[in-house]
Amino acid sequence: MTRWPHRARLPQERSESTAPLSPPELTEAECRRCGTYIAGLDGRYACGVCGWVNDHSEGHRRLPTADEDPDRPPKGRRRPKQLPWPPPEPPEGPPYPC
Repeated sequence: MTRWPHRARLPQERSESTAPLSPPELTEAECRRCGTYIAGLDGRYACGVCGWVNDHSEGHRRLPTADEDPDRPPKGRRRPKQLPWPPPEPPEGPPYPC
């Protein structure tokens, strides 16, 4: 007999405020790896020169949840269909007719 999989138990509701977040603050610092001057949002940085990224927990405030994201797609939206794989082979022969 096969057992049905159980859903993961969700943690209890967070007691954090659900008030709208203020806009992010632009912050600047030096990269800890290569010293390049970089900018980030709310103390979260990523260096485009060497690829260093600081941990998200080092930010100045909490990150918004998915429900607080104004650009989140509406519920019930379906994912776009994937293209067939592998891609079709290009036709053989000269690329342009003479």
